[in-house]
This record gives sequence, structure tokens and C-alpha cells, in this order.
Amino acid sequence: MDPVYIIVSFCLAIGLVVGLLAGMLGIGGGLIIVPALSYLLAHFLHLNTDLVMPMAIATSLSTIIFTGFSSAIAHYRLGNINNKLVIYAGMGIAVGAVLGAQFASFISGELLKNIFAVLVMLIALQMIFGKREASKHQAGNKMLAGIGGVTGFISALMGIGGGALLVPALVWFQVNIRQAIGCAALSGLIIAIFGSASFIVAGMKEVVLPPGAIGYVYLPATFGIVTTSVFTAGIGARLGQKMDTQVLKKVLAALLVLVSIRMIVGIE
Repeated sequence: MDPVYIIVSFCLAIGLVVGLLAGMLGIGGGLIIVPALSYLLAHFLHLNTDLVMPMAIATSLSTIIFTGFSSAIAHYRLGNINNKLVIYAGMGIAVGAVLGAQFASFISGELLKNIFAVLVMLIALQMIFGKREASKHQAGNKMLAGIGGVTGFISALMGIGGGALLVPALVWFQVNIRQAIGCAALSGLIIAIFGSASFIVAGMKEVVLPPGAIGYVYLPATFGIVTTSVFTAGIGARLGQKMDTQVLKKVLAALLVLVSIRMIVGIE
């Protein structure tokens, strides 16, 4: 079977899972998409790490444009979008996402892989052991923009929607958890748009890219993931309103620790 068809088939299944997680937990799907795509691109297209990692991250961001839009609409309808949070955090996120994507495209694939794996492990440990304690202060506009900038940079560097970073930060500054998740869903869309565009521009300099790639974005994988994830993101948002997601989040975090270790050992 053509390797492209195999990759698309796997991506259809990946999309079912990441769509639910994007809506339910507000963490986007990049924490799962990037390791999975890294393996698929290396194993079936035989690409080296220097090309695999930026392509996996850029493609992950491109899928979040669609899942983020679907999830954001669902949270808007549920009343979870706070305009002030979105406006000020969003400005910082847009700048951070462009810078993060450019940085990721300039460093080596091996270094990028290890940075990703370490950051995933840190995020996972925060998901397991982090407490939702609040500070004594609320975030001002400059603080929101700063939080957004850091979130956008790291998220574009990792190919994630940013919810795993943004939600705990906003909750710390006394933001309602539902509004924090809603803001993260819409912010993921901003990260995806600016990050993907930056990766496409950066990838244009590559002489050898597989068929179906625009810059570092691999369209067949984007198509496969988006085809299923856009339907399950809204379902995930509604499930998140009804259930305690903390147990699921801790199970996912434990899995992510194992994934990050596997990436450090090798993705080939």
C-alpha cells in the first residue's frame, strides 16, 4: 500500500482522539499528534529527524486551525469566552507563535526533538501533580499579554494548542476554570494560524520536501486528522461540561511521560 494512504489512515484515527481531548481538556492535540507524526513520517516516508520534527510540529499546528475553530465555537455557545482574556492574551500569543515557529525551524531536528520531549514531560508532570491554587492577584492586561507571549512561543515550538500551559496560568490568576479552558480553545486557534504560517514560510527554503508538503506542513496528514477531529472537538467540549476530567487528565499525563521518554530514546 502507498505510504501516504497508510499515514492518512492512521491520522483519521488520531483525529478522533485529539478532537475529543481538544474540546474536553482544552489541551489541543499536539501533545499526541507530534509524537505520532514523528514516527509515521520517519517510518513510512523515511525522512531524517531534521525534517521530521519541524514537519510534525507544523502539521500539528495546521490541524489545530480546524479543531481550535470547532472547539472555540462550542465554548462560545457555552458562554465560556471572556473577551478581555482573549483580546490581551491573544495579542501576546500571536507574537509568541511567530517567534516560536521561526526558532523551531532554525535549530537542529535532534535538538528540537529533545526539547519537545522534555517540555512534554514537564507539562505531563504539572498535569499530574499541579494544584489549582490561585494567587492573591488578578492578571492585568500586560500580564495577560506576557502570559500569552510565553504560551504562544512554547506552543508553536511544540506544535500544541497551548491549553496545557495557558489554563493553569489563568487559573492561578483567579480566572474561572471554564473561562480559562474557553480562552485556551480560542487561543489555540490563534497559535495555529500564526504558527502554521510562520512554518510554511520557513519551510519554503527546504530543497527536498515530500510530495504533498507546503513548507513544513504535510497536507495528507492534516487532511486525515482534521477529517475526524472537527466532529469530535464539539463533543469533547460538551463532555467536559458534564464530567470531572481530572482522572482522565492524569491518565493522559502518565501516557505522555512514556511518550516523551520514547522520543528521547529515538523515534525511528
